[in-house]
Amino acid sequence: MAPTRATIHDVASAVGVSPATVSRALARPELVAAATVERVRLAATELGYSPSPQARWLHTGMSEAITLVLPDITNPFFLDLIRGAQHEAARAGYTQMLVDTEESTEQERTHLLAARKTSDGAVLAGPRLSDADLAELSQLYPIVSVNRRIRGVPSVLVDTPPALAAAVDHLAGLGHRRIAYLGGPESAWFSPRRWQAIKSAAIRHKIDCEHLGAHPPTLDGGQRAAPQIAAGRATAVIAYNDVQALGLLRGLSALGVGVPDQISVVGCDDVFGAELAYPSLTTVTGSAERAGELATQALIERIATGRLPRRQNRSVPAELTIRTSTGPAPRSVPHGRRQPR
Repeated sequence: MAPTRATIHDVASAVGVSPATVSRALARPELVAAATVERVRLAATELGYSPSPQARWLHTGMSEAITLVLPDITNPFFLDLIRGAQHEAARAGYTQMLVDTEESTEQERTHLLAARKTSDGAVLAGPRLSDADLAELSQLYPIVSVNRRIRGVPSVLVDTPPALAAAVDHLAGLGHRRIAYLGGPESAWFSPRRWQAIKSAAIRHKIDCEHLGAHPPTLDGGQRAAPQIAAGRATAVIAYNDVQALGLLRGLSALGVGVPDQISVVGCDDVFGAELAYPSLTTVTGSAERAGELATQALIERIATGRLPRRQNRSVPAELTIRTSTGPAPRSVPHGRRQPR
């Protein structure tokens, strides 16, 4: 039989005070004599008592919980972000709850409205709602965004555009004169900004650069784009994220297209598995774990002070990591040249 959990009445009996005094001593110690607070805390520790989240909410209006909202929990990029956010929340005495919106704006809206009743604030990783919706929500509920800038909402970005420009430099140095960008979903704030960095670098090198349109940021999204890329004239492709790039590697392999002999592939995020792929993925590396830590710090500061944090917009640096999915451009690329072997 499991041991019985200590109750507030057990603590009150041990100290010789009322349950209401125990509650005040733990939730609002400034309202109770210091000696009584000390005795209550000592008894609570010895008995293994801790107030329930519901009780804390009733007495203080605070749950000591925060919500982390993710667009796709299966994307390995978010594993490190979850870890960083969780460590920072624990250091501050907060519990972290996870929500997966499955790339749905409606689910994001629904979960955020529900989170207002169960947590003190939320970190939104790559939120899909509109700027207006998020700005309105931030007036009602403390939020911080990761990889999205919204006026009036604190944010943390993994600064990928400079590293993507470096990827174009790398490809140009390998002799590539035609490159392409495999875009992310239309709702992804970072996708057009990544495209702009790639396009500007391509113009600087006087090489052709094509936008291949919006695609799901998933393995399937990358794999489905493989025939379009195989039939094109680009000798290198930069994908919106690593998961998409890994799907592209799979799709090109199924078509008999050699990477990097016939086409080079670059990803973004350096997720777990990028280095283990064959060929290993050249990609943009930035610390998602650090982004999670900084975003949670900003959220907890906002919760504690009721004001925007001192540093509203912060960035985590990123750099290009070169592996074996990029190589010299092929000498000639006839139109429609790639056919399954």
